[in-house]
Amino acid sequence: MVKTKANILINRRPEQVFGFIAEDFLDNYARWSPEVKQIEALTPGPLTLGSRMRQVRVDQGRRSENQFKVTALEKPERLEFTESSDLFRTGYWLSAAGQQTRLEFGFELCRIELYMRPFEKLIRIAIQEGTERVVRNIKTLAERELTPDA
Repeated sequence: MVKTKANILINRRPEQVFGFIAEDFLDNYARWSPEVKQIEALTPGPLTLGSRMRQVRVDQGRRSENQFKVTALEKPERLEFTESSDLFRTGYWLSAAGQQTRLEFGFELCRIELYMRPFEKLIRIAIQEGTERVVRNIKTLAERELTPDA
């Protein structure tokens, strides 16, 4: 199992950042995670507990397709997903820090195939770098697009 976390302060309120991440997930996800080439809702309507999605990603030149569902949704503090075959789990956790938001993003790769185990250290490094890039990208997008007093 590979677990990574990264956090960052965003100069916007938690409700705004949560809206950007959770309420506008389908519109914004590929923007902060450019490895995502396609994302689609498999469950109609707004994002709710149990909502399912399908994504196509290209990570390090490797294409993958998987489905995942919302396993936690608590406005404005928490959004978590689990991949349908329990390959990975991911989450966004938000807390107020004055007029800012502390965003923590975590990714858990639940298993590594036997043939990939010799590369576990490289996988761990790539996932940590990706986790850190996600929080930086969300910060940049949120601060650029959300008005400070909204």
